[in-house]
Amino acid sequence: MVDEIAYQEALDYLYRFVDYSLTRNFRYTPEKFDLGRMHQLMHLLGDAHLQYPVIHVAGTKGKGSTAAMIASVLQSAGYRVGLYTSPHLQDYAERIQINRQPIDHDEFTLLVEEIKPKVMQVERLTTFEITTALAFLYFARNKCDIGVIEVGLGGRLDATNVVDPLVSVITSLSMDHMNVLGDTLGKIAAEKAGIVKPGKPLVLAPQREEARLVVRGIAEERKSPVVEVGQDYLFALRSRSLEGQTFWIWRRDEQMLVDQFIESGGNHPWQPMRLHIPLLGYHQVQNAATAFAALQVARAQGIEIHERAISDGFSSVFWPARFEILGRNPLLVVDSAHNRDSALKLRLTLDDYLPDKPIILLFGASEDKDIHGMFEELLPRVRRLIATQSVHPRAAEAEKLVELAHRFGVPAQALTPVEKALERALELAVKEEAAVVAAGSLFIAAAVREIWLKSRQMQPEAAK
Repeated sequence: MVDEIAYQEALDYLYRFVDYSLTRNFRYTPEKFDLGRMHQLMHLLGDAHLQYPVIHVAGTKGKGSTAAMIASVLQSAGYRVGLYTSPHLQDYAERIQINRQPIDHDEFTLLVEEIKPKVMQVERLTTFEITTALAFLYFARNKCDIGVIEVGLGGRLDATNVVDPLVSVITSLSMDHMNVLGDTLGKIAAEKAGIVKPGKPLVLAPQREEARLVVRGIAEERKSPVVEVGQDYLFALRSRSLEGQTFWIWRRDEQMLVDQFIESGGNHPWQPMRLHIPLLGYHQVQNAATAFAALQVARAQGIEIHERAISDGFSSVFWPARFEILGRNPLLVVDSAHNRDSALKLRLTLDDYLPDKPIILLFGASEDKDIHGMFEELLPRVRRLIATQSVHPRAAEAEKLVELAHRFGVPAQALTPVEKALERALELAVKEEAAVVAAGSLFIAAAVREIWLKSRQMQPEAAK
């Protein structure tokens, strides 16, 4: 029987420690992020993080989607897969999953109780460090064959960086957490590349040249072989719809065969691998290509993955709040875009999928984000803005978002709580034959998603 009171008490215990995600201003320094603490804690827990191979995924954008795709394929291949991601959407337990099932609340509670004496032996531990240790221990206890571990913040000093990875992966890098990781793309890339381990292979997603050179330089210093997506693996979109996307992917040394395949009008006996993903937006094709390359590197190191498992794993991946369509009439989309680069990707996705559709943007953001930059990308594509704010302590005030939107010449109003803002946005969407897009932070996307799903559950079956 699930004891929800005990589960909440376990969460309260974790949150009594320092949680930098709730801190308005902090620096990413060795004093605050000390891997020595994490190594000490893991040693007390029997070095659980070294008991199974790991694929370690860092990046600014796309690392969660990429990790989810890798885990989905490995599960389809018959492996017992531990997946650790952050933050969560609705439930803290979502961060720690085996074969896409979140840790049971009772088991989470028991693990927290078990590690308390060990935690007391290590000074200045953080909420994220303890949660990461819980995940590593849970995966070991449940005999996971492999772990897919997403970096929390940065890379070099992140709590997950105690692993000895089978392969490291760096997804798209852009300007985010500048007050924490550095004020240039090169500095951010250096922090992310901190996950590169000596002699261990790295898969690198397509990058801006400044970031690419920094990462390649660090990999070269550490004698880590690099596989670059867009260089060593090439890909091309084949088709897209609101139901998903299909793309081709091939190795560079197969380019002559690809040319022959194209020239034959698709009738050549050889063809590149064709994959389908339900995730929308061209950036997700790039993430899928990165996941594919990482899986190929893992295969080269002895992880058996049949091609059918690759196809099935990609086609069945589920990663919510990434241009996720919740409703069709009116169209309701939730997206986790929360920096300028991801806002640009969201706008391009809107242009691809909804080129003639008016957009009502339901927006909330953390005050430390580049809100002006996100507005520069999104507001030219928006008919009106409904500003709101989550209950997160770093949430920007809705009224200030309206003031900024007005400077862009976009009609805007502030409504809180999120329930009220969503209700108004949907009313306007029906009236104006528009689509509602909720974005600006994962907290807003999660809140809108939860409100919508609860409202569907409360409706009679015929009305859904």
